[in-house]
Amino acid sequence: MNHPVAIVGAGVSGLICGVVFAERGYRATIFAKEIAQQTTSGAAAALWFPYDVEPAGKVIPWALETFRVLVDLAHDFKSGVSMIELRQFSRRQEIQIPDWAIPLGARRLSAVATAEPARRGGCRRAGGSQGKRLDTARRLQHFISGFVLNVPLMDTTIYLDYLAMRFLKAGGEINANVCFEKLEEIDQQFDLVINCAGIGARELLHDFDLEPHRGQVAIVPRTKDVSYGVVCDDAPLMYAIPRRNDCVFGGTNDLSDDLAADPATTARIVAECSRALKIEKPNVLAERVGLRPYRKSGVRLERAHLVDGRTVVHNYGHGGSGFTLSWGCAREVVDLARL
Repeated sequence: MNHPVAIVGAGVSGLICGVVFAERGYRATIFAKEIAQQTTSGAAAALWFPYDVEPAGKVIPWALETFRVLVDLAHDFKSGVSMIELRQFSRRQEIQIPDWAIPLGARRLSAVATAEPARRGGCRRAGGSQGKRLDTARRLQHFISGFVLNVPLMDTTIYLDYLAMRFLKAGGEINANVCFEKLEEIDQQFDLVINCAGIGARELLHDFDLEPHRGQVAIVPRTKDVSYGVVCDDAPLMYAIPRRNDCVFGGTNDLSDDLAADPATTARIVAECSRALKIEKPNVLAERVGLRPYRKSGVRLERAHLVDGRTVVHNYGHGGSGFTLSWGCAREVVDLARL
């Protein structure tokens, strides 16, 4: 085909759009200020689950399409994708299993597994799976309700580089340290532009419907006591996501564009995760901050035209679900580009 396409942004959305176009024969070039690990995507826990994004009617189909792709990628060790048990909890109320999660095998956790303390003493230590449930109960005593679901986990320290290499192998080109004040500045040879600028679209397009939802995480050593993902959306937001070589403790979801890591916030995150998991506070290997591109009116995925008449497909505003929606959105981007 050899049709030139310019992709703005090199986070997970930009990289996957690049892969999808390049592997379909387009001459794809990515332009970005930062790439892969330096982007907001590099700071993400990257567990598949729709979070902090609208509207549900469009989000869920994109998420489920992405789920199917990631399940296949999990068979390739080099991709950095694996399947993990997610345990979603609430501290305050009976948690509801989303309708879309039931066909994927979601099931409510029992009172033991959601960590109500044992009411009778003097019992023998249980063996097998019952023993594992009791061990979980001792670690997670302050949650009152929860459900469990097997989901894809994308280890960003591996997955983002995998996507970049896959894009380059398909003939794509990446231009880093590039900033545009407007999309019309892109070379005229590209008559098709894909906008995956994330939170950068706020200034690039003057789209002030975008809000920076700040997420801070602490990277800690992996521990054998955390073999599954634990998430609690009740304030304070808490999640612990084990990756291949480390573990992500989070987190925050504040309306702020401050990219500086706050030591006090890191201390709170580590303390809360350690308390929830009933483990000793681990050493902090690194701190990361990213700005989730939440769009109040919902994800913008649509075809439009630049002032100079060229076609642009916008793909941004994924909030905390960039990884979760990535493949589903990218495939719709290609369909829109062909219209």
